[in-house]
Amino acid sequence: MTMTKTLLKPENTTLLMGIRWETYQALLLDLVENPGKKLTYDQGALEIMTPLPEHEINKGFLGRLVQTTTEVLGLEISSLGSTTLSRKDLQKGVEPDECYYITNEELVRGKIKFDFNHDPPPDLVIEIDITSSSLDRLTIYAALGIREIWRFDGANLFIYCLENGSYQEQEKSNILPILSKSVILNFLIRRGEKGENALLREFRQWLENPKIIQK
Repeated sequence: MTMTKTLLKPENTTLLMGIRWETYQALLLDLVENPGKKLTYDQGALEIMTPLPEHEINKGFLGRLVQTTTEVLGLEISSLGSTTLSRKDLQKGVEPDECYYITNEELVRGKIKFDFNHDPPPDLVIEIDITSSSLDRLTIYAALGIREIWRFDGANLFIYCLENGSYQEQEKSNILPILSKSVILNFLIRRGEKGENALLREFRQWLENPKIIQK
């Protein structure tokens, strides 16, 4: 799997080594009231990141594309937002930018507490990588069994689908097959040209008649 953009080491990230699982869990509790910090844990390595405004804007708009698609197609969806996905047995934990149950929505309908040793992981994760991560988050997501990841680096969109324990880059979504990488990116990069609601109205029209390609 190749990455087509080299990201710079961010100033908004701190990496700590030799951190115990119990310390990581305690920090998660301490930071509940401070959602501006994102923690990623991988077998003793702990990354603490403060998301930038560009990060938040893009994750929000991508999330709205997912929600609009499921609404128009008549699919059920359950959003866990940036809920921590972690497993002690794997010594791994990560906070996605957005995550959703779509295929497996019915299996978790009504749940408010999750144990990912037993509950299925979310089907789709959104990752905004405007700056580089010190840890290999894709490897963590693969270990947790996340079926699909949309990753936006500020210029390009990548769709990764889990196959035989590792991610393969694909041209369209497996979870929402109507959406290709080019279609998602087309609407995403036009976000600065007009209001989000106006652009989402165009997106909705395209979903209802996908033969019409918006420019």
